[in-house]
Amino acid sequence: QVQLVESGGGLVQPGGSLRLSCAAFGFTFGRHAMSWYRQAPGKERELVAVIDVGHLTHYRDSAKGRFTISRDNDKNTVWLQMNSLEPEDTAVYYCNTQVGSLYYWGQGTQVTVSS
Repeated sequence: QVQLVESGGGLVQPGGSLRLSCAAFGFTFGRHAMSWYRQAPGKERELVAVIDVGHLTHYRDSAKGRFTISRDNDKNTVWLQMNSLEPEDTAVYYCNTQVGSLYYWGQGTQVTVSS
């Protein structure tokens, strides 16, 4: 059974940093791209960053230069290091992967950027 478990969210001041973690279970982690999405109140869920099986990465424009996605296939874990956080980054952050024809999501972790 595929399961994604996020952690690491919290309250941080503008300019601060957080590191989100996503532990994966129930599938061959190293054979699948992993993504981070976020959803702010009243807004649609949006892609933040993707890392493929070859560790190639892609970021939304607002995350470039501030966020870093990484993975460790031995630990079945993907991380999102977020620096220089802004109030606009406030959202629930979700881990995501596709296995076969199905998309899987974690339960989400809340990130709040506020002074």
